[in-house]
Amino acid sequence: MMNPISIIKKYYTEGTNQYYILVEHSRDVAAMALRIVDSHPEWDVDRAFVEEAAMLHDIGIFLTDADGIGCFGQEPYILHGYLGANIMRAEGYPRHALVCERHTGSGLTAEDIAERGIALPPGIYLPQSLEEKIVCYADKFFSKTKLHREKKLEAVRRGMLAYGEDSLRRFDEMHVLFGDSF
Repeated sequence: MMNPISIIKKYYTEGTNQYYILVEHSRDVAAMALRIVDSHPEWDVDRAFVEEAAMLHDIGIFLTDADGIGCFGQEPYILHGYLGANIMRAEGYPRHALVCERHTGSGLTAEDIAERGIALPPGIYLPQSLEEKIVCYADKFFSKTKLHREKKLEAVRRGMLAYGEDSLRRFDEMHVLFGDSF
């Protein structure tokens, strides 16, 4: 069985602020994701995979320029999912890689990428599987700058709307699926 913390420790130094922020944020996301899974046994979701993927979905943040969370890399933060996916593929976990690259916002469409000038290669950047959607949804409720504070639904919706009606619509579709879970 995979140990997400062992993988994280390959790229982050335990005891640093960067490590703490990543692990604590990921634990919050994983806890919510597991509440969703446990609320819906009829879905036959891969619970262990959801927990692992939630712990690893942001592994690429150290490569980005995000001073507020202790990341001093060269890449724009918007690429952290794609960069994390590359790490997870190199580690031999292609399914986890998909969660990394598909969790940004409520997913990114080809139109979003083009309109915002995001430097991503062609691909599918919208969550497809139920597991991908669960992690994407749970992630929206937790910030890396205010750890352990679950955002209110309206705050999440406002954040999604800032990226357009389509982003909000995709989030709302996930909320219809998962919002009764907690």
